[in-house]
Amino acid sequence: MRQEVLERMKFVKTCVMARELCMLVRTNRAVLEPKDVQDVCRYISGLCKEEGCVEPSELCQKAAAAVGSKDEDKYLELCAQSCVKCGEAKRPSPKREPYVA
Repeated sequence: MRQEVLERMKFVKTCVMARELCMLVRTNRAVLEPKDVQDVCRYISGLCKEEGCVEPSELCQKAAAAVGSKDEDKYLELCAQSCVKCGEAKRPSPKREPYVA
């Protein structure tokens, strides 16, 4: 049981966090500076890499580079590809046990 909880915590710290940050950046990119987007994309890439998701990690790194080169179409395409490859997007929500005090 302990190991299961620790695995879930690691998953939340990496995959769930990466997915949430990605969605936040994508939906608010109009108000963010390119540097902000680059920094967050690089951070997300690190989270993905930590969880062993190499391909999404590399796509986020490439998206960060595209933002720096001011190629928004390429950035959006790479970001979309990364989201499709993300394991969190495909993972069903776990069933939650009722909390008993």
